[in-house]
Amino acid sequence: MIYQIYPRSFNDTNGDGIGDLDGITARLDYVAKLGVDAIWVSPFYRSPMKDFGYDITDFCDVDPIFGDLEAFDRMLARAHELGLKMVIDQAVNHTADNHRWFLESRSSRDNPKADWYVWVDPKPDGAPPNNWLSVFGGSAWQWEPRRAQYYLHNFLVGQPDLNFTCPEVMDAVIGVLAFWLDRGIDGFRLDTANFYVHDVELRDNPPRPAHMAPAAGAGRANPYAMQQHIYDKSRPENFEVLKRFRALIDRYPDKFLLGEVADDHSPQTAADYSRGEAHLHTCYTFDLLGEDYSAAHVRARVETLERLIDDGWPCWAFSNHDVTRTASRWQRGEVNPDQARMLNALLFCLRGTVCLYQGEELGLPQAEVPFAQMRDPFGLALYPEFLGRDGCRTPMPWQAGAPNAGFSAVEPWLPISPAQSAIAVDKQLPDPGSTLNACRQFLNWRRRHSALITGDIRFLDTPEPILAFERKSADETLYAYFNLGEAEAKIARADLPTQNFFPEVGSAASITAAGLTLPAFGFALGSLTT
Repeated sequence: MIYQIYPRSFNDTNGDGIGDLDGITARLDYVAKLGVDAIWVSPFYRSPMKDFGYDITDFCDVDPIFGDLEAFDRMLARAHELGLKMVIDQAVNHTADNHRWFLESRSSRDNPKADWYVWVDPKPDGAPPNNWLSVFGGSAWQWEPRRAQYYLHNFLVGQPDLNFTCPEVMDAVIGVLAFWLDRGIDGFRLDTANFYVHDVELRDNPPRPAHMAPAAGAGRANPYAMQQHIYDKSRPENFEVLKRFRALIDRYPDKFLLGEVADDHSPQTAADYSRGEAHLHTCYTFDLLGEDYSAAHVRARVETLERLIDDGWPCWAFSNHDVTRTASRWQRGEVNPDQARMLNALLFCLRGTVCLYQGEELGLPQAEVPFAQMRDPFGLALYPEFLGRDGCRTPMPWQAGAPNAGFSAVEPWLPISPAQSAIAVDKQLPDPGSTLNACRQFLNWRRRHSALITGDIRFLDTPEPILAFERKSADETLYAYFNLGEAEAKIARADLPTQNFFPEVGSAASITAAGLTLPAFGFALGSLTT
């Protein structure tokens, strides 16, 4: 169970309106009491912040807005004191365009780092070498007059892609990972883990058939969604990069590699990347980070990965710093705390590692950020068809009545959401029935049940909008039932193997001779025995 922290928006202790590492340290007691096992800290490295930390100038130093290496060491030490592992983000697919490696590489075609990035000559007519597109919209190729060549950027123009076919690049990245492992971290979350290697023949991506679901990246508002991305990512050669990463991390005891995968066949890619002992320990995909919220969709996505993964280990998330918050993305009618509690319980019951994004334990809705206050380059490029990622990145509301919701003493980098501050931490802590306390209770209860930690998963045939499945380990079998709808739903007794329910972690479900009745957004967990 991993809790994701977005440092810019977690807690500001130095009064600049931006969260910092000491702010994380100050709130780790809160995180530990949730009942999670680890934290994932999004990038805090030196950066020009064009993509708010995912464009890195120095992989081995802390950006001054977040603190310094001593602040990092304090954060790591406190996490370990509280029994929390720490996983840190590594966005090594690319660098910032002011990284010293890139400044040298772009200076000429024959300097020592000339091959550290993906440089390609133009076509005879001066056009880019192929039709590849940036995830953020527009061509993935940017002209560099110093070399009279194009460089590849799968994201912002200011995020040039490293060339992982260059041995010196691979060695340099391994050195970066070793730096943090030697410092004592427990693992890495690898950003864009399927982007490291591209097709060396630079073949055009084919168009995306109309019957295929839109690609990740703002849907049809973004031309990126109009291609099948088979040559610009998820290449077979990418396995060699993952093997090098795994070989390094295996030299350190009890370390962990989590990959982010987004492509047209993400269950297969995630399974391939997680299978065996030569690649990543687990991967999460965007399969449950989209708009579809039906029981059939959730079941199909989970069963597909389970069928493919063999001896691999799944990972699931319902939200993160890149997508609309769950309470708003999957809302039916008004944002409903009952739905938030049910969805958290559902996530915690799936087989595998679970990632919970900061604020989801509160059931936060998506914040409304006016255009004048938007900061996300993705949203600014595609506005108004796509509003970007600012709404899921607004500051964590700690105190409902405090200035800036207790996040900072000054105006934050993104506006405070009134809808979020109304359900701040200090409002929910004293309420036994709050979303926060339901989350804490469930996670601490979950620790005591091996079926939910290591057990297999098998879905039961139930009508929409009910999702039901069995979790079974060597010493116990549990059954979970979730009503994803906004009206009461029932399961007939003949379809109900469960005899005993656990009232401490369910909603107001009732069991009679006729069967199980689940209220709107209700859920229940039970066992075979009475």
